[in-house]
Amino acid sequence: MKDILFGYHSILEALKAQKRQFYSLMLSKKRSVHRLEEIEAIARERNIKIQMVTPETLDKMTQFSTHQGMAAETSAFPADNASEVIPRMIKKQTPGFILVLENIEDPQNMGALVRTAVCAGVDYILIPKDRSCQPSSTVSRSSAGAMEHADIYMITNTASILRDLKKNGVWVFGLDAQGSTPMYEADLTGNIALVIGGEHKGIRPLVQKECDFLLSIPNKGRINSLNASVAGGIAMFEALRQRG
Repeated sequence: MKDILFGYHSILEALKAQKRQFYSLMLSKKRSVHRLEEIEAIARERNIKIQMVTPETLDKMTQFSTHQGMAAETSAFPADNASEVIPRMIKKQTPGFILVLENIEDPQNMGALVRTAVCAGVDYILIPKDRSCQPSSTVSRSSAGAMEHADIYMITNTASILRDLKKNGVWVFGLDAQGSTPMYEADLTGNIALVIGGEHKGIRPLVQKECDFLLSIPNKGRINSLNASVAGGIAMFEALRQRG
């Protein structure tokens, strides 16, 4: 399965991360930005096929997205099955920090959450295979390329994987505006999984039942909930603070 990456940061970070195979790199014939030269130099060093194309060709390839004069045909982003998380966490022998993105549908939100997760030291990002935004080129662009460095795993059944995590010593925390545990009173050290619900319905009831705690973020405004990516960012960096 192939993917089309586009934009400077996505392509540069994918080249750095070396998780994808690059089949070809397409650069605009109208070379007005020196960034193209940087990308081209790395591609030549790695013997990646380079094609000079018109801006119109890039527009069509990227469905008229903001491509910044470059696109790359690559392999799909590599995402393992979530069943691999537990043995890898055990082998690592250090407290695991897991992020579970429950039916996030907006690629902008997904990209922002993934970028924050990479910055906040999240070890494993779990995403449902269905009813959720996937780790696509659009998400990579929304994350400014941070997704290319993330360890992402696909879930077939969120409630089931949370049960397995709990059996292996992981405490599960769900973010919910009506949660009974104030976030700043929760212990987010040790092995934890942080569940962030979708933009429209939050965490589904069946998944909520598997959460050991439902965390609420203090809010003094007239609006009772935060955007998913903002709430997730606050919680991830509180976990980072506690974990030292």
